[in-house]
Amino acid sequence: MKLIKAILRPERESDVIQALEKEGLYAMTKVDVLGRGRQKGIQVGEVTYDELAKLMLMIIVEDQDSDRAVEAVRKAAYTGHFGDGKIFVQSVEQVYTIRTGETKL
Repeated sequence: MKLIKAILRPERESDVIQALEKEGLYAMTKVDVLGRGRQKGIQVGEVTYDELAKLMLMIIVEDQDSDRAVEAVRKAAYTGHFGDGKIFVQSVEQVYTIRTGETKL
């Protein structure tokens, strides 16, 4: 299994979720986060915003669905501007369901 963490612009949320659902991937966790990239925030007039609002989606998928999920997120989150976000993919060793105690490798 894979854990996909996608950090993206909040205004792209609905497009990304729709793209994932179109691929049959419905389960996810959404977290509002703050962050900045290499550009160290943005400057608007005399005001500098060091940290910008972002959205982090955490999606667990089977190994064979990983590429489809990443591509769906990448295409739906893309604007072509700095700050479009990042996608991280990690291996998941085990998953435990709290209610049933079931484990999945």
